[in-house]
Amino acid sequence: MSSEFPGDPAPPDPAPPWPPSLPVGNIPAMTTEQMPIGDMLAATVPMVRTLNLEFLETTADRAVLRLPDQPDYHNHIAGPHAGAMFTLAESASGAIVLTAFGDQLSRAVPLAVRAEIDYKKVAKGPVTATATLGRPAVDVVAELDAGGRPEFPVTIEIQRESDGAVTGVMTVVWTLRPNS
Repeated sequence: MSSEFPGDPAPPDPAPPWPPSLPVGNIPAMTTEQMPIGDMLAATVPMVRTLNLEFLETTADRAVLRLPDQPDYHNHIAGPHAGAMFTLAESASGAIVLTAFGDQLSRAVPLAVRAEIDYKKVAKGPVTATATLGRPAVDVVAELDAGGRPEFPVTIEIQRESDGAVTGVMTVVWTLRPNS
């Protein structure tokens, strides 16, 4: 639509389609052979960098991440803030999902559907999060192959580094959303 009066601003461009069609969001199109999962997540997920999360192990069977003891991310009792521990656990779940299903990124986007966390004990000092798949990867891929949008749980245990005590347990349900 053009303006009837000289000098009037042009109308705005029409809004882009929603949701935007981003095949894998911030995750670059690459394989784990090109970049380790920890480096990829640190490069594409700002909270991973902000919290200085360390990737200790990333395999299709489990992912182990570490949150260093950082006073800037303490709560009122000088332990890691609940939000920092949630981010640690969710990041561990993302690491195992990308490792287990990285070969599916050309046809599906991994998305967290929901998460639940239980804080069991007071966490102090550095903590680790260990994520495991709650469903065999082969079954998830078979459902995707059959035209479905599979959902699967990832269970994460958060532990104090000092004594191994479990301070929290989180479950994140993920989906592999087929690309349109």
